[in-house]
Amino acid sequence: MLAFDLKLMKKSLLVLTSVCCALQLVSAGDLTGTITFKGTPPPERELAPIRDNPDCSAMYPGALPKTKFYVVGSGGELADVVVYLKGVPSASTGASAPPAVLDQKGCLYMPQLLAVQTGQKVVVKNSDPCVHNVHTRPAANPEANQVQMPGGADLTFTFDKPEPFLKFQCDVHPWMFAWISVFDHPYFAVSGADGKFTIKNVPPGKYTVEAAHRKLGVQTAEVEVKAEGAAQNFSFGVK
Repeated sequence: MLAFDLKLMKKSLLVLTSVCCALQLVSAGDLTGTITFKGTPPPERELAPIRDNPDCSAMYPGALPKTKFYVVGSGGELADVVVYLKGVPSASTGASAPPAVLDQKGCLYMPQLLAVQTGQKVVVKNSDPCVHNVHTRPAANPEANQVQMPGGADLTFTFDKPEPFLKFQCDVHPWMFAWISVFDHPYFAVSGADGKFTIKNVPPGKYTVEAAHRKLGVQTAEVEVKAEGAAQNFSFGVK
């Protein structure tokens, strides 16, 4: 009889936990917004060293690519801004999240900026017909440096500690850089080419939200997210 009661109690607790999680998800709202740039962004620089590399220059018979430090649309829409909540009482779900993909194509990293959770896989591909090496230059996580041959197997990285703008570089092609911001919770997003971002399924409450651009700095705002969601815009400019 006692064993039956214990089984029933465990089952009831499991059901109650599932219901509570479901209710929290139902009441969660999305934090949305748009990032804009005021004024004229600094000019980008041509990646001139590509011209001296036979493998990479062969991929650019015309104009060479330029840096993408300030990705600004015709209407001032600012991409590549990492938006995230501060002080969130939530654990990382990175171990079960889909892998983030970083490709090497045209002797460039694509995309140039990503955001992931601690424990989330970062899969690095080599779509180029030449060798690369993937060299991480972290401040809080262990450093790694691996060669990747053309057509070689994908490389997989994970990071255990949160860190903003963790740098990836290729020592074979010194103009190749990418940055990955690592968080210990799932409440973050990166603004797209339209300047928009969405942080999904935020539990109701008051939060500090930050918007960080690698060149333009960090902006902070206080928001209250309700079941119907919330909105918060940011505007950057060169100081």
